[in-house]
Amino acid sequence: MAAPSTASVAISRNPNLKSSRKLHAPLSAHSNLRFSTSISPKFPCKSITTASFTALTTAASVPRFATVTASATSFHGLCYVVRDNIDTDQIIPAEYLTLVPSNPDEYQKLGSYALIGLPSSYETRFIESGELKTKYTIVIAGQNFGCGSSREHAPVALGAAGVSAVVAESYARIFFRNSVSTGEVYPLETEVRICEECSTGDVVTIELEENKLINHTTGKEYKLKPVGDVGPVIAAGGIFAYARNTGMIPSQAA
Repeated sequence: MAAPSTASVAISRNPNLKSSRKLHAPLSAHSNLRFSTSISPKFPCKSITTASFTALTTAASVPRFATVTASATSFHGLCYVVRDNIDTDQIIPAEYLTLVPSNPDEYQKLGSYALIGLPSSYETRFIESGELKTKYTIVIAGQNFGCGSSREHAPVALGAAGVSAVVAESYARIFFRNSVSTGEVYPLETEVRICEECSTGDVVTIELEENKLINHTTGKEYKLKPVGDVGPVIAAGGIFAYARNTGMIPSQAA
């Protein structure tokens, strides 16, 4: 496997974070990198999103996993379950947006506030008081996850907290796009309401190659939609790391 791109920057010292992370930049900085999206009439903000990229030709840094297989295609850990319409204010309140993700200390601090805006009806805290990381490495949600403002900090905060993937019925279009562009979490989709069949603390495994989620606590399996062409972008550490690895834009070392 080729070494990770020199353009990547490790912005967390946590040993559970396996990948190098880039300095975050707006997706629109390069007009030749475009996403095609379609919005389902079933739900106003539901999106099924793909990226029109060629296959990843250069091996990239391995993404963050609770458990990493040799092919880096599975996630295993405890899940945290939320319902519909979890907005970005609940994922990371605006008061914490002054934290700069490219600063390692502030990146970790940002993660410690992930999902702190959830209402009191969520009795189980996503991150225990005084901790920087969550023990829940997979978030399971309902419809329209990540709605609200377009802050890039939302998927970054989840990634910094130690989340590897979100599994939801649907996403707000901008959250899906930001998840891919930052490379922080895999935004996976399911056609059934897994959030009503799983409970916070269940032990689950996601198999990307087989497009399935296994709940070991209940013994049930669920089919996931294929991650598609955005998979290599996320695995590379985000859209700019991917573009540099594939020669679409010059590397910083060039």
